[in-house]
Amino acid sequence: MRPTAIIDHISDWLLGYIKSSKAQGFVIGISGGIDSAVTSTLAAKTGLPLLCVEMPIHQNKKQVARGVKHIAWLKEKFQNVNSVELDLTLVFDSFINQLPEDVQQNQLALVNTRARLRMTALYSFAQTNNSLVVGTGNKVEDFGVGFFTKYGDGGVDISPIADLLKTEVFTLGKELGIHNEILTAEPTDGLWGDDKTDEDQIGASYPELEWAMTFDGAKDFLTKREKQVLKIYLKLNKANQHKMRAIPICKIPESLK
Repeated sequence: MRPTAIIDHISDWLLGYIKSSKAQGFVIGISGGIDSAVTSTLAAKTGLPLLCVEMPIHQNKKQVARGVKHIAWLKEKFQNVNSVELDLTLVFDSFINQLPEDVQQNQLALVNTRARLRMTALYSFAQTNNSLVVGTGNKVEDFGVGFFTKYGDGGVDISPIADLLKTEVFTLGKELGIHNEILTAEPTDGLWGDDKTDEDQIGASYPELEWAMTFDGAKDFLTKREKQVLKIYLKLNKANQHKMRAIPICKIPESLK
């Protein structure tokens, strides 16, 4: 892997895409994790206006602190970076209180609602500033296990790091000089309001999932753990195809028109 060359390639790609789109800048949500840290830095390197939006919703304080520190570093390093903090906690609570009791008890539905509220906020800023919403999903999340919220963090205009594995994103992070607190933090989607990590939710680490994503051999010689990981990967990959494929369209036969 050539991290410096990849960094330059992505920044050039972002520049080329935004010129063709006639947009004027980028908007990105900052979570305090490696994906948004790397992606925001790549966008900042274009020299075009970048708005970093922090959107806590009952957020873990450590996650918030990492995000705030990263934004401060970006603004010190790049003059084209601005930021805004939009606390969506009260909005989220108000919305939840209007839902029927059975929906309020569905924790996964509430978790995904957080992501969708953030998407709505990002697009409000993007439309106001004629900007593109930048996605922060990596290859394992977006095309392997579907570990994202449909029309939440999956609702974006462009995905600069979606062809990079999670471990490759960490490699870029080190090359870019991302703060050590972010580089060493356990990956988390930050949607549960606690310290729940991605591995806690998925049941496998990213290096394990990357192995499963590329596995194409005989299962007879796998270890017990490898079989477990492969089963986890295949189950999630199958269950989340609706996120990774284009929305089905009912085609009307010409004879009926």
